[in-house]
Amino acid sequence: MTTASPAAVLASTGLFTPTESISNEELVASFYGWVEGYYAEHAAASEAGERDAKAPSSAPFIEKASGIKARYVMDKAGILDVERMRPRLPRRPNEELSILAEMGVKAAEDALRWAGRGAADVDGVIVACSNLQRAYPAVAVEVQHALGIEGFAFDMNVACSSATFGLKVALDMIAGGAGAVLVVSPEICTAHLNFRDRDRHFIFGDVATAMLIERGDRVRTEGAWEVLGARLSTRFSNNIRNNAGFLNRTEAESTDELAARMAAPDTDLLFVQEGRKVFKEVVPMVARMIVAFLEDSAVAPSELRRLWLHQANLNMNRLIAHKVLGRDATPDEAPVILDRYANTSSAGSVIAFHEHHADLAAGDLGLLCSFGAGYSAGTVLMRRL
Repeated sequence: MTTASPAAVLASTGLFTPTESISNEELVASFYGWVEGYYAEHAAASEAGERDAKAPSSAPFIEKASGIKARYVMDKAGILDVERMRPRLPRRPNEELSILAEMGVKAAEDALRWAGRGAADVDGVIVACSNLQRAYPAVAVEVQHALGIEGFAFDMNVACSSATFGLKVALDMIAGGAGAVLVVSPEICTAHLNFRDRDRHFIFGDVATAMLIERGDRVRTEGAWEVLGARLSTRFSNNIRNNAGFLNRTEAESTDELAARMAAPDTDLLFVQEGRKVFKEVVPMVARMIVAFLEDSAVAPSELRRLWLHQANLNMNRLIAHKVLGRDATPDEAPVILDRYANTSSAGSVIAFHEHHADLAAGDLGLLCSFGAGYSAGTVLMRRL
């Protein structure tokens, strides 16, 4: 599905970054602290071979496997606490702004500031992210209310592709008569991560981004980006999955029993993935989609000035860029932010754009692309004004 939207522009982006960060070294120290306690608690079973040995982790292993060196988080102490190993995010009274909405509002305010816009200039809010903290009322409506925006708001979830899918929906709304739409992606990924899982404990970080999409004839931001088209694709796969949710609580389970399941090191309710399968299947899928999209848009890969790819794994990004360009991409052509932010799900490619677009000249072409669970993939072609 391809939609040309020459009348729509990406006017600005906004970013909220938590103040706390965890290095690979700190994360590994916490993991080993838990492993030592695990062996001490199950010493007899371990010696009898009734307990699986825990594979070692290390900072060099994490960086080689992913390109990640650190990650920003909403709660560092809770994650590194060997007895807990999950963030402390106290439940707020219903009368208070939720933590997801608070993050989204800060990112949205940043985007509005960059565009020189206010609440009166916005017609709608889409909260597009992987990890919504509740079913309803929609977090987007809460963000809309906090910002003082009239109009409409709703939530959507397409996992790591949520931001680009949200951008496509915003383009359709602009074509349907809306003047401006905010696409907000608050991601608290660490709340769904099993920090006792050696193969995955390092993957995610927390952040929030926002994109302001406007009708082209009213944009006043210098250096805005004309959106030339977007393409979306989905294909079902269980290789990336997150089962955490109220439907997984049976009537027979008490709150304490559910909490125990969620905290168990072998739980299947948190984020799980078959990393090698994901790499093998997603890379060619995304590369083919981008190449076909460019061909249909009459754009040669060599015409792209920059690729803002989903920030999940450095090796995946390098291979996708190579398949698209026919050669290795330079750091300038395909910038990376996951070394500092880790995988921030739907927000990753937007962070890459936010931090690495101001140096481009009028007429330069760029491609924003995200991909992940579903499988899902979304790509957006833009030209700098």
